[in-house]
Amino acid sequence: MSVLVTGGAGYIGSHVVRLLQERGQDVVVVDDLSNGSASRTGGAPIVQVDLAVDAAPARLVEAMREHDVSSVIHFAARKQVGESVAKPAWYWKQNVGGTANLLLAMEEAGVSQLVFSSSAATYGAPATELVREDGPAEPINPYGQTKLVGEWMTQGAAVAWGLRAANLRYFNVAGAGWPDLGDPAAMNLIPMVFDRLERGEAPAIFGDDYPTPDGTCIRDYVHVLDLARAHLAALDHLATDERPFDVFNVGTGTGASVRQVIDEVRRASGREVEPVVNPRRPGDPPKLVADVSRVRDVLGWEASEDLTSIVGSAWEAWRTTR
Repeated sequence: MSVLVTGGAGYIGSHVVRLLQERGQDVVVVDDLSNGSASRTGGAPIVQVDLAVDAAPARLVEAMREHDVSSVIHFAARKQVGESVAKPAWYWKQNVGGTANLLLAMEEAGVSQLVFSSSAATYGAPATELVREDGPAEPINPYGQTKLVGEWMTQGAAVAWGLRAANLRYFNVAGAGWPDLGDPAAMNLIPMVFDRLERGEAPAIFGDDYPTPDGTCIRDYVHVLDLARAHLAALDHLATDERPFDVFNVGTGTGASVRQVIDEVRRASGREVEPVVNPRRPGDPPKLVADVSRVRDVLGWEASEDLTSIVGSAWEAWRTTR
């Protein structure tokens, strides 16, 4: 029996693949390699396919049967908020279409366990201090909308044909579990700051007029290795009969502002970092911090790394791979 990991050659997926391999599980990776690298998969077999294309379900069914797949962890998706605002139809095609094709293949192949990579973007801009899973889900950008629809699709499949699903709503993922698995793309805040430093440019803050103590957005930053461990906990949970919930926040319960993150980069790198302030990006809520009581109580998981550890491990990985 093996675990199929879509997007397993990417940043988060490769951490989960390594943890699965370390505990002796067989893994097969599905990835179009547009943002991932085969070198990150630990020698796992790779099925190279874009999940959103019409031919994907047949390819997936073939892979599931060939590798005796018993469960799926689904990462493969587009994930940039600003890009989703600029290209909403494409995001729906990629994220919703890709998930639909995966579910069609799972149903045909008789694979009934799925851990789905969702997002705190499903909440939109909540007014509460801590965001709970049973609060309103009102996404304010197409990316968050596609993730919420993905959750609905797993819930529909549970009713229609017995899918067992855990939808993990990630907060802001950063850091590196191992130096060779650092975030390879400068699309999230911390690697974006590193990239600017490397090029001798000032890092950018997008908006300093939010209703927060220092005017910059506040996010809940979770270490990628902690997040990867949450996926294994969710996968194990799907094998149990008592599953009262299918949606779980994955975060730390503590927020940090953009300026606080940049201060941590200054300490980790030993470099002077003076950011420039740009206008707000469309679709960014002022504050998102997780209530993590459900994931702790039901899955027995909680984060072990803080912001200093996250930024320090990210900096080590950045220096190692360049």
